[in-house]
Amino acid sequence: MLKSVAAAALVFSAMLTAPAHAAADVPDYVTIDVVTVNGSGCPAGTAAVAASDDRTAFTVTYSQFLAQAGQGTSPTDFRKNCQLNIRVGYPQGFTFGIAQADYRGFAHLQAGATGSEKGSYYFQGMSEGTSRTHTFTGPKSDNWQATDHADVAEVVYAPCGETRNLNINTELRVNAGTTSKPASFMTMDSTDSSVSTQYRFSWLRC
Repeated sequence: MLKSVAAAALVFSAMLTAPAHAAADVPDYVTIDVVTVNGSGCPAGTAAVAASDDRTAFTVTYSQFLAQAGQGTSPTDFRKNCQLNIRVGYPQGFTFGIAQADYRGFAHLQAGATGSEKGSYYFQGMSEGTSRTHTFTGPKSDNWQATDHADVAEVVYAPCGETRNLNINTELRVNAGTTSKPASFMTMDSTDSSVSTQYRFSWLRC
């Protein structure tokens, strides 16, 4: 189980249960407890969470998050996912939402093949949730980047005064198409070990 002191949280759903207004600053402290990590894209010990020093973001770095399809691959390799369940700690009087998520990795897609990245975000115990999907088309053999961005009016925050775990589910899919060429693949990491997925959050005062 991964645990890390950090900043943040994700949210594109849920309604505030108390009035809130935009915070001019960030809380004095933020902690992240990674409760569970599950999924074929993040076997035990292959995902790490770290916070930014200014408490405005946190990052997730993967070392075995790879989806592939085509010659020599297993029928189940075309889809990989990772779900993080995160408990966020911060001072009373604040609440949070995710304003932006930046995903990065490497894609090697043959002509006719496609790859996609999907991010889903929701608070535990709440039925509503939001997801965004980004698709890439071959031929491509290069780093890729995708951003989920919410305008100010679109950011939804955790209910004021309540503790709700945040679920982040990330998925990669590869479709080989009709090509008979060697396998296509897509990773959530990169040849550059400094590249990771970053989540930027927005704070509100309740």
